[in-house]
Amino acid sequence: MFLGCETVLKMKKYFSNKSFLIGFCLICFFLILMMVGFFYLPYEIDAPDTANKFSSFSKNHLLGTDHLGRDVLSRILVGIRISFGIGFAVMVFGGLFGLIIGSVSGYFGGKIDLVIQKLITVQMAFPGILLALMLIAVFGTDTKITVLALCLMSIPRFTRIVRASFMKQKTALFVKSAVARGAGTVRIMIVHIFPNVLPEFLVTCSLSFVLAILSESGLSYLGLGIQPPNPSFGRMLNEAQRFIFTDPKGVVIPALFLSLLVIAFNLLGDGISEVNK
Repeated sequence: MFLGCETVLKMKKYFSNKSFLIGFCLICFFLILMMVGFFYLPYEIDAPDTANKFSSFSKNHLLGTDHLGRDVLSRILVGIRISFGIGFAVMVFGGLFGLIIGSVSGYFGGKIDLVIQKLITVQMAFPGILLALMLIAVFGTDTKITVLALCLMSIPRFTRIVRASFMKQKTALFVKSAVARGAGTVRIMIVHIFPNVLPEFLVTCSLSFVLAILSESGLSYLGLGIQPPNPSFGRMLNEAQRFIFTDPKGVVIPALFLSLLVIAFNLLGDGISEVNK
């Protein structure tokens, strides 16, 4: 009962924070659009209609059409789905491995910590995009390769945050009390330390989600990420840039949705950080 009341009070603090509330509402808006895209698309995402290319906003095409006459709204709905899918996959993969590696490194320290930190430093020596380009050059342009590269890029970020938090928390009085009571190592790490690491971990999750979306969009813009017929914000921007003066909405619409998605998760992370200061 006490834990339930404490959770309710914590959630009230979050929703009273403007950054968190705005970010949460924006994310809910995008989630609704994504769910709509699963069950209903006005048109096929890759069905050209040259007779209606560059059409403006209308009842038949709410966001108009592109240079091939494809419905922009349908492509945006699928693009949101792809961005959320990649962002979620990268966040879960990096968060899980980063949590395991960082907690072991931070809690046990010594040679284990030294070896892990050397490996993390070596990986971070390669810029993330360069690592992705290397994997794509070796294995080819494939969505799975893109996602794998982005997942590998996210591990060091989580590892360093979790390691620093565990190193700080393991010397706390409540941890020493748990050790004195005979609590096991795994119980101490999961039950006593992790809840205190969780706020920083969640902020890192939101940052990782944003960076994954931006990296995927950048790779897709270069033609190395999501491949046709699947649309993504980066690919839509790449295709529309040639017609920016003929059809400026082709650039503005995907850029707007991408920007709002990034802002939403940044605001959510800022809100979590502000509440837990």
